[in-house]
Amino acid sequence: MIYLITGATGNIGSLVVERLIGRGDRPRVFVRDRKKAQARYGDSVDIFTGDLGDTATLKLALAGADALLLITSGHELAVQDERIAKAAKTAGVIHLVKLSSYDAREHNVGTGVWHAQGESAIRASGISFTFVQPSGFMSNALFWASSIKAEGVVRTATGDGRIPFIHPQDIADVAIEALTSEAYRGKSVPITGPEALSYAQMAAKIGAAIGKPIRSQSITEEDVRQQQVSWGAPAPLVEARLSIFRAIREGRLANVTDTVERVLGRKPITFDQWASENRDAFC
Repeated sequence: MIYLITGATGNIGSLVVERLIGRGDRPRVFVRDRKKAQARYGDSVDIFTGDLGDTATLKLALAGADALLLITSGHELAVQDERIAKAAKTAGVIHLVKLSSYDAREHNVGTGVWHAQGESAIRASGISFTFVQPSGFMSNALFWASSIKAEGVVRTATGDGRIPFIHPQDIADVAIEALTSEAYRGKSVPITGPEALSYAQMAAKIGAAIGKPIRSQSITEEDVRQQQVSWGAPAPLVEARLSIFRAIREGRLANVTDTVERVLGRKPITFDQWASENRDAFC
């Protein structure tokens, strides 16, 4: 099998590539920056350079590939998903695995709206698919690093709401199973971490990992909006993030699944372990 991985130097894509190499495979990677991919993977991969918006370079990468891991983002991702799924089917790709979102199961929540539209477009293309639907990434907590280091505080508009953040390694391991096994074809695979935690609880766990008390401070949605705008986030993404925070606050994203354990035969990694692994980022 020839596996084509998009987003191959990103958070999840890079973990998937490393796991495929570890299995003895030689994956294809589709990247914008060839030098970055070469520095990371050396001669263990076949590098195709281009952009998901560039049909010509994408076709070259798809030619002869058997399975595709598709990682897209942004408010136009559904358009990309539709175009890429059609191109993959035309190229003879057997199976497409989309890194989607657990929020796609709640069609009115945040980026889940876009992912649900992307999933629909992929289904309509007729290509064999699996949708890996992770909850929020534990690595999202790295955005709290600057305020934790400077002030010992995490500011949030999520109230006491909880969410079962998932470790990136678990996402990558499930994606590998979806790519390499026929057991998940035509299925959605919703995956979460082992427990739903409030932001205050996660902050406390980071504090325990670094030996420093961390406070949780509530802020308003308008505070978040102004902060996101100051960071240069596009308006659709700002509103999507606010929608997610609102859903957490209202208790709509607290469900925990046992899918990771059923797929991988082990418990999902805890937030405590993630905090321990990443303590240096918060010191």
